[in-house]
Formats: sequence, structure tokens, C-alpha cells
Amino acid sequence: MIGYCQRKLLRIAGVASAALLLAACATTEAPVVRGTGDLGVIIERATGQVTVVESTGRTALAEVPGLGDLSHASLVYSRDARYAYVFGRDGGLTKVDILAGEIVGRVIQAGNAIGGAISQDGRFVVAQNYEPGGIRVFDAETLELLSEVPTVWGDHGQRAKVVGLRDLPGNRFIYSLFEAGEIWLTDLSDPTNPQTQRFPAGRQPYDALITPDGRYYIAGLFGEDGMSMLDLWQPELGVRTILPGYGRGEEPLPVFKMPHLRGWAIAGGKAYLPAIGRHEVLVVELGSWEEVGRIPVRSQPVFVMSRPDGREVWVNFAFPDNGWMQVIDTLENEVVHSFQPGRAVLHMEFTPKGEEIWISARDDDKVVMYDTRTRERIGELPVVSPSGIFFTHRAHRVGF
Repeated sequence: MIGYCQRKLLRIAGVASAALLLAACATTEAPVVRGTGDLGVIIERATGQVTVVESTGRTALAEVPGLGDLSHASLVYSRDARYAYVFGRDGGLTKVDILAGEIVGRVIQAGNAIGGAISQDGRFVVAQNYEPGGIRVFDAETLELLSEVPTVWGDHGQRAKVVGLRDLPGNRFIYSLFEAGEIWLTDLSDPTNPQTQRFPAGRQPYDALITPDGRYYIAGLFGEDGMSMLDLWQPELGVRTILPGYGRGEEPLPVFKMPHLRGWAIAGGKAYLPAIGRHEVLVVELGSWEEVGRIPVRSQPVFVMSRPDGREVWVNFAFPDNGWMQVIDTLENEVVHSFQPGRAVLHMEFTPKGEEIWISARDDDKVVMYDTRTRERIGELPVVSPSGIFFTHRAHRVGF
């Protein structure tokens, strides 16, 4: 059986010349065609580059240099999961084609930035900034600046750092202002004309999560024992404080690394949240938002992430116990497994259906993979100073 190329040549060429043309066609290398559903990007925080990986065979496909300061970097994906928009600490916003393994656009949009988000329709990306503060909106195709929202507050026109930026249905975005103690909700239905609502929150919000249905925004507070919650189906009700005084009566421990809330920590109708300055994971009932339990863990939790099926929650820790991880059973609400995947565990990511977890061990220059059913190590990849691991299934989830 001959292929399309050969059949076309036979139609347009005489028999005498067809043999030569068929030989040429046979030696033409066919383009590699593949999907993006099992791809991912790993941040190399010390080298200013990223590594593109595929999780089916657990291999690296490409290294992409030239992304600037990635000491605190994150990314989001285009809706077709072909492009990664990488937000660097130096204010760089870089568009990477993960199939071609190359940069296709880059702008320096601020002096100090820590992340961003992409709109529901995928038409624009939004960067959250420490310096000069505020958010900036960019065309996803060209990286052209469309608009910005300065986070001006107080009597003297100060600008607040933006943290906890999350995308919402309706091309809206929600974020917190660290110094101002506020939560802002910006409607970007027209990305050139932002419309913003402001809500008072607690002291020094530092990060936030969105529940998987996009309804509740929860901001962790560094300046007080408690968290701020906004019901986005009923924002007119304002911000509600949940878990007030969860550390009351006890001396807080030094905080060596701020916890993160961005990973889904929602499982079995409960939220699992890291307690600042404590060796505990707080368990909160969804709906009532009342504390229903505390789980003692080895050290100060940083990422508290539920497996996609919600059956387990996996936790990593701040220094000096950042070589350890623990697994929490969400039926028993207790630690059922402790292990050491490597030195300086900075991040982890489940494969889309949760059969594996990939863990970055920065000081070992590698990413290690574990089977989440057997909890056995099943592979590793050499990666220089790895931090964030981001698989493409994030392209289709609210808040990622």
C-alpha cells in the first residue's frame, strides 16, 4: 500500500519519472505530530530556563533558555495547551511554544512579579506584580499591553503588592493586596476597560485559593490567625473571616517559608489548609466553613495538595524539614505515610488522573516520580535546580 504522497506523485508524474520522485518522497522526513495532554513544564530556578517533559514515558523533550530570573516563577497555559506563559521574578512575561521548544514572545512588564493567570476564553493573560504593584493585562497572542489596574490605597497613594491572583468565570479575576488588607475583584469582559470592586479583608493576605467550582475565594492571612473568604456567587455579602484565632493561646513558631494555597486542597467536602507558624494542617468543612479537625504533621506545611480523586492529601514542608513529605488519609484524617524524596522539596504535581506524583528536589538537581497507589519511587529526571512543575491539564481548570 502506498501513502498519500506517493499517490499524488503518481497522478501528476509520468511513469518514467515517477520512480525517481517516489524515492525522493520516501526519504522526506515526516513531521512529528503529537498532542499536548501529557506534557508539562518544569522551572529551573537557577538557570533561567525551563524543561519541557512528557509524563507518559517520563522523559524530557526540550530545554528552553533565556527566561530571566526564575527564582520565584509560575506559569499558565493557553486553552489549547500549546503555549506556556511564564511569569518570572524579574517582571518578565515569556510565551513558550512547548511543542517547538522555543520562546515566541517576551516582555519585561514590571520590576518584580510573582505570577499570573489567563482569562476564561484564553484571549488575554494577567500578571500580578510586587513592583510597582497592581495587575497588567496582555493580549495572549501578541503580548501587547491592553490595560492595567494600579493597586493604589491609603491616604498617601501607596501601591500594594498583589498576591493570590486567580481567574474566574466570566473573564473576571480576583486578587489580594498584601499591605492594604483588601481583596479586589476585577471584571475584564472588556480587557481594555477594567471594572473593579474592592472588599476589606484581614491583615496581610499572602496567598489564596479558589474552590474547584469557582465559587469561594479563600485568602490566607499572615498578619493574624484566620483566613478571609468571599462567596463569589454572592459577593454583595462581603468578606467573611473563617478560622478566627486558630492559634490563640500558643506562641507562634518562626516562619521559614510562607505556605501556599494554590494547589487544590479540597477533598471529601473539606478543605485542607496549612496553618502558618504551626506544625498542623487545618481541616475545614465546606459550606459552614467551621474547623472540624487538625492534623499534626512533621513540620510547617508549605503545599497541601489533594490527589485528583480526593482520597489523599500530600504535604511538603519548610526548612529545616524540607526533605520530607507526608501523606494524609482523608477518611481517617491522619498521616499514613512519611518519606524523603530528596533534598529541598519545593513543589509537586500530580499527573492528570493522579496515578503519579512528580516532586522537585532542588538540591539534588532532579525530579522524582512516585506511584501514588504503592507510594514507590518509579523514576527520576535530571533537572538543574528544579522548582515548579506544571502539567498541561491546568489549562482546563479554574484557578490554575
